[in-house]
Amino acid sequence: MGLPRFGRPKNGVELSPNLYVANCGPAVGISHDDIASVFCKFGELKGVYAADESGTRVIVSFSEEGSAQSAFKALDGTPCPELGGRSLHIRYSVIQPTPKDEVSDMVPVSINASELSIPGLYLVHNFISAKEEEELLQAVDSRPWNSLAKRRVQHYGYEFRYDIRNVNTRHCLGELPSFVSPILERISSCPTFKSAEHIVLDQLTVNEYPPGVGLSPHIDTHSAFEDLIFSLSLSGPCIMEFRKYENGDWHTKVASSAVSEGGSPEDDSNFLRKAIYLPPRSLLLLSGEARYAWNHYIPHHKIDKVNGRVIRRASRRVSFTFRKVFILLMKCGFTPILHNNTMGLFWKTMILYF
Repeated sequence: MGLPRFGRPKNGVELSPNLYVANCGPAVGISHDDIASVFCKFGELKGVYAADESGTRVIVSFSEEGSAQSAFKALDGTPCPELGGRSLHIRYSVIQPTPKDEVSDMVPVSINASELSIPGLYLVHNFISAKEEEELLQAVDSRPWNSLAKRRVQHYGYEFRYDIRNVNTRHCLGELPSFVSPILERISSCPTFKSAEHIVLDQLTVNEYPPGVGLSPHIDTHSAFEDLIFSLSLSGPCIMEFRKYENGDWHTKVASSAVSEGGSPEDDSNFLRKAIYLPPRSLLLLSGEARYAWNHYIPHHKIDKVNGRVIRRASRRVSFTFRKVFILLMKCGFTPILHNNTMGLFWKTMILYF
């Protein structure tokens, strides 16, 4: 079950066991536990929830309506010494029905990739230094950005075409920029990425996300890129969620999907969910099952919850995504096809003749 949804009473004066409390919250240094310690004096609490993404407004939910009424009368508009002397602004709030198609946000967030038990998923913390991070950001900021609907991008090596959801392998933009050469060398020599020792990554997409902007669930196009996909997080943190759809025909839906602005196979709500926290300067690898069998996406949040901590998104998050472009040679090529059988997931290669 996800968190309850709250809203204003229809008539504006309806009593309720739930209180909307403004001028307190994690964004001003007041934790939900601090708030609970003040309000629990008036009766049994069901919980303290974020009212929105601001971090300065909460919902305090009591078990009894009378407890909420007592707290309202005692605390509304009055400086509260236990909460830094802040004057609380309170009104009643009521639970609203949750849409049937809404997906719960209550998914545990892991810090390490091993905790997710997704084959082919790896995360290396502090893959680069703070100085290297600053130099990379300065390098891309000195170059022109292309604006999409909600974020900005740069492409190197090959351009990803969002209109056709693929790359034009006949149009090479040139070698990857020299400022990422140390990153590529470190990837090839990193013990965690043994499968990357001999791969030549030739495509780089730089994404800049403002606060609250993420990515819809997707799997990077099979026919455009090979197995290994590396994503370096810079400047700001985020949560990345993974979804594995149970519907047997989802493979055909996402096999041609791409890193897009919109559509995703969310018409089927029957899926597994796992999530991981990506701190700045960390490098994520998607390969094998993690690459082909799990949709990945970034929730459109300004605030993330990680093991009880509330973490605000930074003013920007920049990701460097490195891939190897899948190129068809001499009228034939190889496309990875994913199959399920009693032995699990395995690869089958099919030669395409033209």
